[in-house]
Amino acid sequence: MPYRVYIQTFGCQMNEYDTELVRSLLRDRGFALTPNQDQADVLLMNTCAIRENAHARVYGHLASWKAMKQVRRVVIGVLGCMAQNLKKELLDTHPVIDVLAGPDAYRHLPDLLVHALERQEQAMAVDLSEYETYDAILPERKPGVNAWIAIMRGCDNFCSFCVVPYTRGRERSRPARGILEEAHTLAARGYKQVTLLGQNVNSYGSPDHDGYDFARLLSAVADVPGIERVRFTSPHPKDFPPALLDVVAHHPRVCRHIHLPLQSGNDRILTMMGRSYTRNTYRDLVAAIRKRGDIALSTDIIAGFCTETDEAFSDTYELVREIEFQSAYVFKYSERKHTIAWRKFPDDVPDAVKSDRVTRLFDLQRRISAGHNRRLIGSEVTVLVEGHAKKSSQQWMGHTDSNVTVVWDKSAAPLAVGDRVTIRVDDASASTLFGTPVTSLVPVV
Repeated sequence: MPYRVYIQTFGCQMNEYDTELVRSLLRDRGFALTPNQDQADVLLMNTCAIRENAHARVYGHLASWKAMKQVRRVVIGVLGCMAQNLKKELLDTHPVIDVLAGPDAYRHLPDLLVHALERQEQAMAVDLSEYETYDAILPERKPGVNAWIAIMRGCDNFCSFCVVPYTRGRERSRPARGILEEAHTLAARGYKQVTLLGQNVNSYGSPDHDGYDFARLLSAVADVPGIERVRFTSPHPKDFPPALLDVVAHHPRVCRHIHLPLQSGNDRILTMMGRSYTRNTYRDLVAAIRKRGDIALSTDIIAGFCTETDEAFSDTYELVREIEFQSAYVFKYSERKHTIAWRKFPDDVPDAVKSDRVTRLFDLQRRISAGHNRRLIGSEVTVLVEGHAKKSSQQWMGHTDSNVTVVWDKSAAPLAVGDRVTIRVDDASASTLFGTPVTSLVPVV
């Protein structure tokens, strides 16, 4: 009987994609996957090192799994960014861990697990690679309409707050051929929407990638028959040439939505963060995007970064008010070991001040988002049916081209997952549009 593996994933879309890679690698070696941890011989966590709450959840799971291990024999493994960044700390403080594997070591994971299962010894692989992109591995995905494709790994930006270059290594791009083959396979299996992933996704490309830069690759994926929508995340503001903006503005199957991380609106803080743009160059990029039509913008913001004064925070607050993003992810700065900021700058903003600034930005963005959404009441939007609404199985849920959530009653029209439908917007909140189906649409080919 094959060993049964349970996997819990924390963190970003790249972590979810990596879990899909791990599932494929394990199945190819004869392991079985189970959704029930009580039936598993192996318990794995694929971890995130970016946010404090992800750390806390991992430590909480390790505590509960330790109790489980005291009752029966089970192998516990920690994968991903925390395994890479905190390997010594994890093993010293949580001896319950049997296996550690970093993001570049997943090909070794089956052997590590066999070693731990059969020899009852700890096993670890946490070396970073200059070359690993997992290009030849087709991830094992859950059924649905949405799929991710990682087009590159690692990052060369070294933003001072970010641990990614230390947990995922230096930037390297996959060959365009493999990416396009994966997109064709997804289309053949019924996936309608693809999101291209990378730590700095729009820097994709090099001379040995068939001449593909990110703009050409984005367009080529959107040209794959059966793919109806293409999105991408996360880009960096430094890599938006006019050709890329033109693809977003004009290709009918590239979503008119750009996630454009700001992080701070103050030039001194941006310099300390190593972000390579200023408040005004960011503004200029926003203006260049909006000259090309109605393209929705979302962003990331860090509140309470090292030495952030009230005046520096005010610069961020006023820039958010000026730009009026469709949505924003606002985070309280939390120091990450081994980053430049951890080594060089004092984490000197009191936690209560950080929390207050997060709340103020959240409230501002909520008012802005509500205004954007309420202006859509009475209009019609095109939605891809993605599944049941989170709050009710009697409702469908999908997203607009600009990535706004839409919810409507199933009883209003006979639809299925993967259909496209025109929705008349009847009401709106800061995060969701509520409407009524007008007509379903023929799929794009």
